[in-house]
Amino acid sequence: MEPAGGDGHRGSSSADPRGSFVLSNLAEVVERVLAFLPAKALLRAAGVCRLWRESARRVLRAQRGVAWISACAAAEGSRYEHSLLRRNVHILPRTVLYMADSESFISLEECRGHKRARKRTTMETAFALEKLFPKQCQVLGIVTPGIVVTPMGSGSNRPREIEIGESGFALLFPQVEGIKIQPFHFIKDPKNLTLERHRLTEVGLLDNPELRVVLVFGYNCCRVGASTYLQQVVSTFSDMNVILAGGQVDNLASLTSEKTPLDIDATGVVGLSFSGHRIQSATVLLSEDVNDEKTAEAAVQRLKAANIPEQNTIGFMFACVGRGFQYYRAKRNVEADAFRKFFPSVPLFGFFGNGEIGCDRIVTGNFTLKKCNEVKDDDLFHSYTTIMALIHLGSPK
Repeated sequence: MEPAGGDGHRGSSSADPRGSFVLSNLAEVVERVLAFLPAKALLRAAGVCRLWRESARRVLRAQRGVAWISACAAAEGSRYEHSLLRRNVHILPRTVLYMADSESFISLEECRGHKRARKRTTMETAFALEKLFPKQCQVLGIVTPGIVVTPMGSGSNRPREIEIGESGFALLFPQVEGIKIQPFHFIKDPKNLTLERHRLTEVGLLDNPELRVVLVFGYNCCRVGASTYLQQVVSTFSDMNVILAGGQVDNLASLTSEKTPLDIDATGVVGLSFSGHRIQSATVLLSEDVNDEKTAEAAVQRLKAANIPEQNTIGFMFACVGRGFQYYRAKRNVEADAFRKFFPSVPLFGFFGNGEIGCDRIVTGNFTLKKCNEVKDDDLFHSYTTIMALIHLGSPK
């Protein structure tokens, strides 16, 4: 069929409109089908033909926002498999931060001191989780006594504080234009306790004018000298114009950027640095005096007053194992519910750990820090407190 007004010669720009209509509808059907596939399956589907390849690319482009997989019920898993392993990943993440509970992530044998069983159980689960993500993805995984997690599906879902039982989450960060998210790891070496400046520079913690946020976690901190080493690392960037938040966790489970296998008995400091002028952030400290619903809401209201945009924003909560429902007179989920009251569409993630790192730091428009109190290095480390943080990754383009 010749197009209306044609000259009898069909060129490349005058394709059959019926053929284009059929191809367009077929592409729409293919895209709808591919949208149900995990990201790694999408990559395989892209090799079928040109139509599938272009459809897969469009599906992946539509899934560029930060996403997460989560597990919050012990019944979802099994004795031999953590429930996070039952999840599918529907975006192509560049960086993954996952946290899982120590109770079910590590076997009972470890609690009785059998190191060989501990290594096998912890590493096998970590390797299985890493297989959910593309090989080029950077994965940082830690194990903690308790988990704070927002169920999958929507940021408006009620976040849950899970102090006992199987739980976990994996935050999936795609490549975001103008933002760099980089893992770092410093292992305590008894023979050399000096932290060379070039190591901090390589991971964006020094000489980086675009550094905005540092999430920092000390692991195996019960070992001799571990807390001192953590303070040494934190002190190197604690006085910078950045947001700092984190705490002490049980174990480091995954760090795919490492060239050598992780030593389960080692102690050190890991974390993520967030760099980019589009990032906005703020933190508040819920001190020991915050011990009921009213004072918890008042603390979170200070975070709300920072006026951080809530779209494309993630909330973090790092709480002491001594808080939770017992601290609030057998009332559960007090702090997570306070966060949701003021940030109903922002997902919240974090843990119950063995010590908290952070302070009140509210960011003004030109990214200068307005401190509610003058903070010294020593005042960044707390117990029986909670650190809440917001990280805004810029407005989606």
